[in-house]
Amino acid sequence: MNYPFWDVPHIGSGWVIGIIAIFHIMISHFAVGGGLYLPLAERKALREGRADWLEKVRGHSKFFLILTGVFGTVSGVGIWFSIGLANPEGTSTLIHNFVFGWAIEWVLFMVELSTAVVYYYTWGRISNELHLKVGYVYAVASFLTLVIINGILGFMMMPGEPWLAVAGTGQEASRFWQAFFNPTYWPSLLLRSAVCVSLAGIWALVTCSRIDGEAEPRLKTEMVRWSAKWLLPSFLAMPFILVWYLWQVPEAQRALLQLGMSTIGTGAFTQVTRMALLMVISSVTVVGVVYFLAWRLPLSFGRAHALAVLFLGLVVTAAGEYSREMLRKPYVIGRHMYSNGVRKSDVERLNRDGYLPNSPWLPANATVLQRGEGMFRGQCMACHTVDAYRPMKRLMAGRDREAITRLLAILHDSKPDSPYKSFMPPLVGTAEEITALGDYLDSLTAPK
Repeated sequence: MNYPFWDVPHIGSGWVIGIIAIFHIMISHFAVGGGLYLPLAERKALREGRADWLEKVRGHSKFFLILTGVFGTVSGVGIWFSIGLANPEGTSTLIHNFVFGWAIEWVLFMVELSTAVVYYYTWGRISNELHLKVGYVYAVASFLTLVIINGILGFMMMPGEPWLAVAGTGQEASRFWQAFFNPTYWPSLLLRSAVCVSLAGIWALVTCSRIDGEAEPRLKTEMVRWSAKWLLPSFLAMPFILVWYLWQVPEAQRALLQLGMSTIGTGAFTQVTRMALLMVISSVTVVGVVYFLAWRLPLSFGRAHALAVLFLGLVVTAAGEYSREMLRKPYVIGRHMYSNGVRKSDVERLNRDGYLPNSPWLPANATVLQRGEGMFRGQCMACHTVDAYRPMKRLMAGRDREAITRLLAILHDSKPDSPYKSFMPPLVGTAEEITALGDYLDSLTAPK
């Protein structure tokens, strides 16, 4: 614990990241898929001599530029800001290990942003051939940013044995490529690419829904159906890619999902199982809605229908990202760093030397309850709050001091048969520190 803790009341710091990330992914993946949609739609219009298509594609490119260039960029900065505060240890590891990758990604991002601006503002000002080339340059640059980011996100799930072998030695950067092309890299890249293509179609349906079906029936029918086609291949391929991805996830991380699946009959769902089922059900619903409302009745497909599809896409994205985060528990970087920033290799040392000596902002004459609160803020509040999200007041309600002691002992020992081991980091610290934590937890529900 080398940094102060960022306390976000009621929802916790994790949900700040989650809320920003869900909307950012909806836009950033659209930036990749939509970057391919635009030049392909323009190419189709030019080949068929459809001036009406070109006019609508130009309007869509303006919508695309504003949404991705403004909201996508701002939300991306928001993610960096929030992860740096919520988990500075994990963020520091990503920066130090992938500084070369981040540099490449930022160069590609500048190319992406510049070509998006050039693409929109050069409609009718340069030749059609050159304008298409600008669109393709954007498509390639945006896809390459996904290639870079995907490797880093996959690293957080499973860094791979070569990197783990040198973790903590100062030689981690020497395993850059092994960590980048981690076991989940390829299935994750294909899965995210499929999501990008689907979101390109979903966002395009928002634009197409505004076409007046009575004034331009042929145009609306063609564009709505052409956009709807972008969803079909990806949704057909996603189940197979998802199985491949889960096959690469470490067995310990799959345990919660397997447990939830095996106990569906009794209703004992785990959170990751609930989110996985929600993702599957919402995906099927998206396909059904697009087929029955967009493909079969394109002239009646209005803005409300498009926004409903967009909302379902948001649900799928949120459920998918939540499931991925839960599969990574109890780690923030698989088998290396726990979700509270404690490195797996430091557990023994912290149990021997103590956890609180690494908290220089704790008063030297801190009371027992202050020390207990320091333990709670550093080791528990990455996932819990006091009285709202996963509230400790509710979780500790009905437990006396002896029961709290037994619970903390289970968390501290973190034995293989512990019911908490699959999703909670081990509790580290000396006996005195753990006692102080127990006193603090007891004080949350004790009568005042």
